[in-house]
Amino acid sequence: MRWWKILGLAAFAGVAATGVVIARAERRRRAYTPEEIRTRLRARHAEAVAAQPLR
Repeated sequence: MRWWKILGLAAFAGVAATGVVIARAERRRRAYTPEEIRTRLRARHAEAVAAQPLR
């Protein structure tokens, strides 16, 4: 019966490793380019400045 435990642990490790590979690929796919980041930051800054009350 011991080999069943080893087989189960190997299967669990394989599933976990596959999940890590998929997560990394998804993160790379969704990565923004530097220009996209700049554009988003500038838009957020403009919104924040416009929303500030005058003193």
